[in-house]
Amino acid sequence: MRLWMIELSHIAPDRPVLIAGPTASGKSGLALRIAEAQGGIIVNADALQVYTDWRVLTARPSLEDEARAPHRLYGHIDGTHPYSVGQWLGEVKELLSQNPARLIIVGGTGLYFSALTEGLAEIPPTPAEVREAADALRLGGQLDEMIAALDSDTAAKIDLLNPMRVQRAWEVQKATGRGLASWQADTPAPLLALAECEAFVMNADRDWLNARIEQRFDIMLHEGALEEARANLADWSPDKPSSKAIGARELIAHLQGEISLKEARARAIISSRQYAKRQRTWFRARMQVWQTLTPHR
Repeated sequence: MRLWMIELSHIAPDRPVLIAGPTASGKSGLALRIAEAQGGIIVNADALQVYTDWRVLTARPSLEDEARAPHRLYGHIDGTHPYSVGQWLGEVKELLSQNPARLIIVGGTGLYFSALTEGLAEIPPTPAEVREAADALRLGGQLDEMIAALDSDTAAKIDLLNPMRVQRAWEVQKATGRGLASWQADTPAPLLALAECEAFVMNADRDWLNARIEQRFDIMLHEGALEEARANLADWSPDKPSSKAIGARELIAHLQGEISLKEARARAIISSRQYAKRQRTWFRARMQVWQTLTPHR
């Protein structure tokens, strides 16, 4: 079934394609449809689909879908390893340099797309000791102290009500002696200019998407999400980067006897809907010039 109203003849076959959209909106299906009709390599732009240990729960393309068209940057990172937008951008750069085929980049991580089309400041990695100090300040409720240490340009630019944004800015300043705003002012040219791409963002309204999210989680359970969680139970840690997969915490809690499967399902669906709301807010704010797609009713 074609969920999205788009004529493939309107897409230039020699231009990169960008497809952004909230979770459960059918992005991967659209990317596969374009790849099969026009050719191209489908590239993941989802921060959780990069991990090896949660194929079903992160809705990575199935083995059957991967056989229908080339797929890259899916399930290639160990779940214990942090993975940054800078690493992702570097891997996309390598794909662009090594493959003559056009890329069809699809996912729900808005920061990946903004880095790709707007550029990414080349800030050095944060040393472990600085990260630990920042964690201690944030978790200790000392956000005001972190804000006070920021330079005025950075403080004026970031969301001071967002603890993680404040922490990131504090870490950069502490580690480099230079404010985040100054680093961002020296951002290099983007890897792909938006004007050179076919860029689409899926405009899915709340009720339509909420129904899709519930339906998809039930499909995940049917396709083995609980068994996948059981396979991850032995070395489960909420601190693992891959443990942020939506539904993982809830299914693990069920397997540990803390909640029923019914409750795990309900909580996971709520978490997924909350995540979709954050995604839609990002897309509305940052992708106003992208071509908007609306679902069939």
